[in-house]
Amino acid sequence: MEKLTAIIPVGNEIHNIEAVIASVDFADEILVVDSYTTDGTFEIAEKMATRVVRRTFDYPAAQKNWTIPQAKHEWILLLDADERVTPELKEEVIEVLKNPPTDGTVAYWIGRKNHFMGQRVHYSGWRNDSVIRLFKRDACRYEDKYVHEEIIAKGKVGKLRSKLYHNTYISFDNYIQKMNKYASWQAKDYDKKTGRLTAYHFVIKPFWGFFKHYFVQSGFRDGVVGLTIGYIQGYVVFMRYVKLWLLRKGRQ
Repeated sequence: MEKLTAIIPVGNEIHNIEAVIASVDFADEILVVDSYTTDGTFEIAEKMATRVVRRTFDYPAAQKNWTIPQAKHEWILLLDADERVTPELKEEVIEVLKNPPTDGTVAYWIGRKNHFMGQRVHYSGWRNDSVIRLFKRDACRYEDKYVHEEIIAKGKVGKLRSKLYHNTYISFDNYIQKMNKYASWQAKDYDKKTGRLTAYHFVIKPFWGFFKHYFVQSGFRDGVVGLTIGYIQGYVVFMRYVKLWLLRKGRQ
C-alpha cells in the first residue's frame, strides 16, 4: 500500500482545525502549513499533526506550491480547513493507495457537498463543484494565479465517486469579507487580460453573474440561500472591476 501525506494550509482556523485534522487521521503524515496564526490554530495543529511548518501567507497557490515538495510521501491529499474527508471518501482513497493506477493517472478530481448558511446547496452553480485534491507530489503543481487556482497535472486525471464535505460559511459578515479578499486577488489576475474598463464590466457582467447563478443554474430552487449566492456572485464581479480600476488608477 502506498503511503499518504495529508496537507492542510491554515489561517486563523480555530473553529475548523480539530475536525479537519481528525478527518485525515488515516494519513501516514499530516502536514499543516500555518500562516502565523494568532487564534490558537498553531498550538492545536502542533498537538494533532505529524508536522507543522510556518510561512507568511501571500496567496493560496503560492502557499500550496511551497508546501507540496515538503511532503514526505509521493501521494498527497490536500484539504482546505473548511473541508472534511467523509468515511466513504476515506475508503475510496485507501483503495487507490492499495491499488495504485498503472495507466499514467497522477491525480483525481473529487466532488464536494457544499453547505452555505446552514443548508446543503444543490444548485446555484455549485451542483457539479469538483476539485483536484488527491495527486502525486512530483507530477502536480497549482497554476500560479491568485484565485480559483487548480492543479496542473503531468499525466492523466481520474475522478473519485465519493465527495468531500465542504462548508465555507462561518457568518454572513465573515463570508462577505472573504469575497472582498477574493475580489482583490481577482483584480490582479484580470489586470493583464482585461482591456479598457467600460459599463460592460461594471453593469452587464455583474448582472450576468447574478442571472447565471440564480436563473440559468437554478439557484431559485435553493430558496433564500440560492438568492444570496446569486447576489454575492454579482457583487463579487462588480467589486473585481472596481478594485481593478483602483489598482490601475494607483499606477498612474
